[in-house]
Amino acid sequence: MFSSAYSAVLDGIDSRMIRVEADVSSGLPYFDLVGYLSGEVKEARERVMTAIRNSAFLLEPRRIIVNLSPADLRKSGTSFDLAIAASVLSSYGLIPRRELENTVLVGELGLDGSVRGVNGVLPVILSAREAGISRCIVPAENIREGIGISGIHLYGLSSLKELVSFFRASPDASFAEAADKLPSGAGSESLPDFAEIRGQKGLRRSMEIAASGMHNILMIGPPGSGKSMAARRLPSILPAMQPEEYMEVTRIYSVAGLLRGKGGLITCRPFRSPHHTIPETSFAGGGRYPVPGEMSLAHRGVLFLDELTEFPQAVLELMRQPMEDGKIVINRLQGTCVYPARFMLVAAMNPCRCGYFPDLTRCRCTPLQIQRYMDRISKPLYDRIDMCVEVSAVRIDVLQSHKKAGESSAEIRRRVETVTLLQAERFAGESYSHNAEIPASDMDKYCPLARKEREYMRDIYERHDLTARSYHKLLKIARTIADMEEARDISLRHLKEAFFYKSIGQSYWSGIRNA
Repeated sequence: MFSSAYSAVLDGIDSRMIRVEADVSSGLPYFDLVGYLSGEVKEARERVMTAIRNSAFLLEPRRIIVNLSPADLRKSGTSFDLAIAASVLSSYGLIPRRELENTVLVGELGLDGSVRGVNGVLPVILSAREAGISRCIVPAENIREGIGISGIHLYGLSSLKELVSFFRASPDASFAEAADKLPSGAGSESLPDFAEIRGQKGLRRSMEIAASGMHNILMIGPPGSGKSMAARRLPSILPAMQPEEYMEVTRIYSVAGLLRGKGGLITCRPFRSPHHTIPETSFAGGGRYPVPGEMSLAHRGVLFLDELTEFPQAVLELMRQPMEDGKIVINRLQGTCVYPARFMLVAAMNPCRCGYFPDLTRCRCTPLQIQRYMDRISKPLYDRIDMCVEVSAVRIDVLQSHKKAGESSAEIRRRVETVTLLQAERFAGESYSHNAEIPASDMDKYCPLARKEREYMRDIYERHDLTARSYHKLLKIARTIADMEEARDISLRHLKEAFFYKSIGQSYWSGIRNA
């Protein structure tokens, strides 16, 4: 008897439907799997038959052929086990064939018949809905990944026995069904507050500008000056994610296997802080069977690189394309994976090897040593960083002061949200929503300059040897500063402050302190 079920294979952060066909016929006992399969999929033969036997289902020895279609698409992973078992059981008459016609099944089987969690359940659910399939059965461990997904019935099962009981409408069936709505308070979490930072008025101002326009920012200063402290508080002032944004982020985390048993949709912007010893594959993504790396896990959030100059140059250079395109492409023999990687880069570094330049009373580095230290960051990479801020050491009287602490994150975030709303209205109908994402083709449209401002930009472009990319970055920062003042046009004052944040980095790269 012939029967079939549906499963899915991951393709980047998306998935493609797979038809699992089973044919049981008379002949010598035999079980074969075909359809361009990886090793772990071929091993499903033993897992499935042992799980069926240990679930107390006695099958008559027959010839079993299972095909995973389309046959020209490489299948990998263990998520096909449940669909293979369902199609085989249906061919034996233990599950009604019609019950599998509009159902997608994903899950790994244990030898005892238990259904275990797998990666990438959310993309499978979304692909099933797009394909017009109304029901999806997943491991109970993954059920919360479907919270908030409407238009499809999602069920979580813990064992093969539950699967058969479910399809046969047994009163003993035990399963969990996902809710269509996100529970109240989902995604909320406590974050460190900017009120804990004493002094550092300039750093707080630059962080607010960066958050308002989602600009990349580099902090340069001596050890213990508060660079890491400010970076870890940045998520507390970032604008809230929109539904399409947190759906993208959740899909990435689902594919990476970071959602199991932790809840539903991720509604808080990610904050990733990899160590400088991270290998290239973990940073960019990839591997024999590609998985998202740190750049993709920071999508729509913050990628914080502390001690920037300690990262291998090969790792840092991997960021150049994603910082421009907002995605990373991984090529393998089996195909190409595309992972989103539109992150906000926040980096921190010392001004020299000892960490105290330009305080010549403490710094013992020579100009050549300083230059070599700064040259660990290539000019093309620095060119892609919107802002650079100098962070000074905090004075003891500020630390011991009993004055009221600075503004809280909640106060700053209210202003950031106002600027974000203004940008959303301005970019309505565009493919982007923040000033940092304005393409060069739209600069004249959204960042027009009057005659006096154009002359100022011409002057600094020629005198400071700016690139076209730096020129556009400077205009985007000025646009954000103008938005923070609710100004319609970019004025000379906005351009001067924006140039200040670019000139700091240039002065350090030349080994000379900005006057």
